[in-house]
Amino acid sequence: MNDPQWVEAARKLAERGIKAAPTTEGRLDFLARATLARPLEPRELGVLRGSAEKFGARFGGDAEGSAALLKVGESKSDDSIAPAELAQWTLVASQFLNLDEFLNK
Repeated sequence: MNDPQWVEAARKLAERGIKAAPTTEGRLDFLARATLARPLEPRELGVLRGSAEKFGARFGGDAEGSAALLKVGESKSDDSIAPAELAQWTLVASQFLNLDEFLNK
C-alpha cells in the first residue's frame, strides 16, 4: 500500500480532511465518514488521535521529509496547506485507506 498512487490518494484525501475541519477530531471524523461511512468509536478515535500526534511530531521539524513525501505522485500538492501539516495528515489518511474495513467494502 506504499505504491505512489496510494500515497497520492492519501495526500488528496488529507487535503480534503484539512479543509473540512480545523480540529484533529473533526478531521478524523471527516476521514472516517469518507472512507468507512461511519463515525469512529471512542477506542478508534484514541488510537488515530495518537497517530496524528506522532506524525505531527515526526514532520514538525523535518522540512525535507515533508517535501519528499509530498512529491510522491503526479498531482501537485495544495500550496495553501503547510507541508508538515499535509505530510502528517497524509499518513493519517493512509491509515484509513489501509484498513480492512475500507478495502473490503
